[in-house]
Amino acid sequence: MSDIDFSFDPQWAQTLGMPFMHNAFLAGLCIAVAAGAMGYFTIARHSTFAAHALAHIGLPGATGAVLLGLPVSLGLGIFALAGALVIGALGKRASQREIATGTVLAFATGLGLFFARLSSSASQQMQSILFGSILTITDDQVIGFAIFDIVLVIALAVIYRPLLFSSLDEQVAQAKGVPIGLMNVLFMAIMAGVITIAVPAVGTLLIFALVVTPAATANIIAASPLKAMCTASVLCLVSIWGGLVLSAMFPAPPSFIIVTLSTLFWVIARAVSAMKTTNA
Repeated sequence: MSDIDFSFDPQWAQTLGMPFMHNAFLAGLCIAVAAGAMGYFTIARHSTFAAHALAHIGLPGATGAVLLGLPVSLGLGIFALAGALVIGALGKRASQREIATGTVLAFATGLGLFFARLSSSASQQMQSILFGSILTITDDQVIGFAIFDIVLVIALAVIYRPLLFSSLDEQVAQAKGVPIGLMNVLFMAIMAGVITIAVPAVGTLLIFALVVTPAATANIIAASPLKAMCTASVLCLVSIWGGLVLSAMFPAPPSFIIVTLSTLFWVIARAVSAMKTTNA
């Protein structure tokens, strides 16, 4: 007989009131704001592969941090930022970015596995790094996430117009004097920060579901860039908070439910859009 138990937990409301759940909800809010805003630019710049790759590029930083006894987020952030800067500097055009991203990704993945083999503790933490562990987020991490969101909002307020212009039409933006190379580097650097705070929720393997999928859904629903960013943040927040609530009700990992909800919203949006197109 199977040992899998999907029984309903009648104590789920008490679970939601626990301190670790409060941290998870606050972290989810911070992640949703950041992922929703940058997810739009990720799709507009055709950089979904780069966003997915940055999480894996941060893997050796995370395992190396465990090896040295340092915070996992610190190592992850340093390697993700370093990889982002290298990709942004080397890949001035989309085709170049794909090659640079793939090269850096392959090296970083191998290095991460090497670090994991050097330390048994790193090997033990690989599951939380790969699949996330949002229920273990600390007070200090929540504060760090909130500070990052503030910095992100300020940065986007400053570079919003040139970043949007270069994202929608790179050649015209360059002809108008927009510093394309600088926008590439800034975008990748900010994305590295978003990846760093999002990995604790769903891990490096499932990061696509928070950074790209809600933004893809929002692009189907919303008509303008700003509305798409706000919609993506709301969808991301509903996915995370919904995942936390349902994981308290049923014995399923939060990351699995978060990814499932995010994907479900995208499928529904695609289906409704297709029906409208057919009936038009």
